[in-house]
Amino acid sequence: MPLKFKPILFSILFTSFSFFVFSQSDTNTIKAQFALGVNSPSANGFVANFEAKSVNFPSINLGIQYMFKPKLGAKLDFGYNRFSNLNNTPEFKINYTRLNAQLVYNATSVFSFLPQRIATFVHAGPGLTTIKPLGNYTQNDTSFLNAMVGVEFHYGISDKLSAYFDASYILGFSKDFNPISDGFGSFNGNLLTLTIGASISLSGCQYCD
Repeated sequence: MPLKFKPILFSILFTSFSFFVFSQSDTNTIKAQFALGVNSPSANGFVANFEAKSVNFPSINLGIQYMFKPKLGAKLDFGYNRFSNLNNTPEFKINYTRLNAQLVYNATSVFSFLPQRIATFVHAGPGLTTIKPLGNYTQNDTSFLNAMVGVEFHYGISDKLSAYFDASYILGFSKDFNPISDGFGSFNGNLLTLTIGASISLSGCQYCD
């Protein structure tokens, strides 16, 4: 090979290698998440005689996560939950929706005893909850602020895809309501959610298999 072409070839190889390394590491920067599971509302969130099932389906979570540092990031996520009355209690159904902005911390190094393919993330942040009773109580909508905290365990399937389990607790900041003036069928308590989903990379890894 002529000597004058060697610097050009070296530059091309160096650029290609740098792009490949960047693409591989960048897969963790932006991710879309979807999860499905169950929920359990706190008993003290209802007025007297109203009680929900301890386990309810579904809970649906949708989110976008951005890691601006290897261990620290943020995400915006939406959650939809449905729960209904326990047998032999007044009949009701409630749609519980939330929107949260959360900080995300990569705690994988803390859980280093787990298998290499498993990554651990802790997330927490404020949000807004909207309650919409169904059936006989459709006029009793309410909204209040919340704080959410949770932990996710991700299992890497490929560079672009991981399956994960999330356990989250949503603390509601709502004042007590009067069932006579504010209406039956409302809810102002806390909510536990357990979901399983997928996390898909939206950044980097253009040429991954």
